[in-house]
Amino acid sequence: MTGYIIRRLGQAIVVTLGVTLITFGLLHSLPGSLARDILGNRATPGAIAAFNKANGLDQPVWYQYWVFLDKLLHGNLGFSFQYNRSTDSLLATELPKDLLLGGLSLVISLLIAIPVGIAQAVKRNGLLDYTGTGVSFLLYSMPQYAIALILIQLLAISTNVFPAVEPANASALTLIVHPSLLVLPVASLTLVTYAAFSRYMRSSALDTLAQDYIRTARAKGLPERLVLWRHLLRNSLIAVVTLVGLSIPTILTGTLIIEQVFNYPGAGLEYFNAALRNDYPVMLGITVLVGVVTVVGNLMADIGYAVLDPRIRY
Repeated sequence: MTGYIIRRLGQAIVVTLGVTLITFGLLHSLPGSLARDILGNRATPGAIAAFNKANGLDQPVWYQYWVFLDKLLHGNLGFSFQYNRSTDSLLATELPKDLLLGGLSLVISLLIAIPVGIAQAVKRNGLLDYTGTGVSFLLYSMPQYAIALILIQLLAISTNVFPAVEPANASALTLIVHPSLLVLPVASLTLVTYAAFSRYMRSSALDTLAQDYIRTARAKGLPERLVLWRHLLRNSLIAVVTLVGLSIPTILTGTLIIEQVFNYPGAGLEYFNAALRNDYPVMLGITVLVGVVTVVGNLMADIGYAVLDPRIRY
């Protein structure tokens, strides 16, 4: 396992470099220039040349990429000229709110999807199974913004139970102190992720129920509760672990649509606004961060396989 982790860490470095290279190249191939976006359309050629020289933008692209990598190794994700602050400080403000939103929705969806998926598999082709399958398909086929708008209409506009949008400058502490602000964004994201998790959990549980060790456990007279807890649950979680590993990056910026609908002040909304303003350092910094987290999520999922099933070796 140790050797496997070392190899995966090496692969993670290569993948991260690839992400930075492709993103850096794509952003620098876009029409226009950072100097023109910052200084405005009336900027003189002399002012643009001075800006490019002061920020190293007059250097060859390969040298600019090398400088970016050097800054990245020192924890510097760049500087946002739009905000006149570093990308690091910007993400330090926004990421806790994303972790709160994405983390809560991920945990709640797992707490609901795992028992529901197992119950559907155990009661296959019953009323519970058909109902759960119908609800999952309905939620899974609906786009995130549609679910969010429906919840806003039912719980914010019609009944005025929860606020429809978040305060523009709300901090993570404010959201914790006033949990009503989180209900609709978390519910919208949870419904979508629950649908995917429950379908995979049901399929995995059905496959596990057909295994010989399940029949052997029942033939030995082991109570059904212990059969489900000791043998079915643990072996059925492998498929869900894959989804959880792939879902970790969405905790950071995968909530972009939800943040846009609810005006939730997170990194996803910040990335959207940066794209509209051509704020390349913010876009590049967030993309690199998501790439790193994606690799880490996959590594955590692979390690989770061996923890759940000792028969898995790498």
